[in-house]
Amino acid sequence: MADDAENIAEDAPKKSGKKGLMVMILGAVLAGGGGFASMYLGLLDGFLGDGHEQEVAKAVSSDLAFVPLDAIIVSLGSNASATHLKFVGHLEVPSSEKETVEALIPRVMDTLNIYLRAVDEAELEEPTAMIRLRAHMLRRIQVVLGEGLVNDLLVSEFVLN
Repeated sequence: MADDAENIAEDAPKKSGKKGLMVMILGAVLAGGGGFASMYLGLLDGFLGDGHEQEVAKAVSSDLAFVPLDAIIVSLGSNASATHLKFVGHLEVPSSEKETVEALIPRVMDTLNIYLRAVDEAELEEPTAMIRLRAHMLRRIQVVLGEGLVNDLLVSEFVLN
């Protein structure tokens, strides 16, 4: 009797382990298939894929204006491998604020000149430099002009000579 109880106890985990593994595999296959089907049929577009399209449509339909910035040419110094940096950009502003921003362009140019002269050449040559510099410049412009006047900074030219 005692031997039978031990044999049953030893056999039980083996059988339930295989059943549990099969249930988990079946659950994973069903979940993966359900996820694929819902994406393929477009059932999740409202939750996952529509945000960017709506953002682009909003930007296109809203009243935006672009204020061009004069070219900025900065000398990088005698130890630098490149001698000059040329930057040209545009400010994305609400149409109603275009004249206000245009009147304050000298402040923007001053801020950008000071910032670009302070940037180290090694920093300019990094692959991620453009993203970081653009974010820093936009933030400085927003501080100088005030919140709500500038939506974005678009970089037209960024050339190291």
